[in-house]
Amino acid sequence: MTESLKIEIEGPIAQVILNRPEKANALDRELWQALGKCFRDLDQNKSVRVCILSAEGKHFTAGIDLNLLQEIGIKSEEYDCEGRKRDFLRRKILELQSSFSEFERCRKPVIAAVHGSCIGGGVDLITACDLRYATEDARFQIKEIDLGLVADVGTLQRLPTLVPQGIVRELAFTGRSFDGKEALSMGLLNNCYENKESLMQGVLEVARSIAAKSPLAISGIKETLLYSRDHSVQESLNQVATWNSAMLLSEDLEEAMMAHLQNRTAKFSD
Repeated sequence: MTESLKIEIEGPIAQVILNRPEKANALDRELWQALGKCFRDLDQNKSVRVCILSAEGKHFTAGIDLNLLQEIGIKSEEYDCEGRKRDFLRRKILELQSSFSEFERCRKPVIAAVHGSCIGGGVDLITACDLRYATEDARFQIKEIDLGLVADVGTLQRLPTLVPQGIVRELAFTGRSFDGKEALSMGLLNNCYENKESLMQGVLEVARSIAAKSPLAISGIKETLLYSRDHSVQESLNQVATWNSAMLLSEDLEEAMMAHLQNRTAKFSD
């Protein structure tokens, strides 16, 4: 792992913390790769049930580190063949996309806790999370248009499933910034808080609530919701029928029923 990403695991909750505060947590190659590996590893960690993604310093993230763009540009110039150069660029974009897609592939819910600025690639990042919370004065921006770019790491694909199309288009076309209160009103956030301290307290409460539930059922809900997002209703109904036919008769179901009958808190194995 890298010093630019901290991972703290306490009980069933993993805290994943962007740790380049001196660079406003800009996403360089090392940090981008570390994020992908981190969530692959957390997916395999049986004791972890929920992941919280936050950041050190004044800002959540300034987005992609421009040095990374420069590195990719310089590397592409090593190819004399125009076709191979374009193939290299495409593979690099897919590689960047894959790191954030690991948030979705991770069976554990991923909760983003945003404070300060969340710019460009930061919006790509949080839209790949399951839940999003922020401070009221957090600042969001789909910045790519100001750089003459089309956002290509997930914002334009995932954001329209979270907020209305008209809002997505306005934000992507204009590149204007918006705060936590507006992000909440449009549906991007689940809730927003007065400051970072209350944000982290609120997010921890949500994480603890999720961690107390059946891990098998939580992973099934996440997979089913993601499948439903990308498929028709009928295909999704078939998927969940198949899932439950395989997973329904679990020890978790028996434990949940017995806990209810005995008026006690259910305790689920990892």
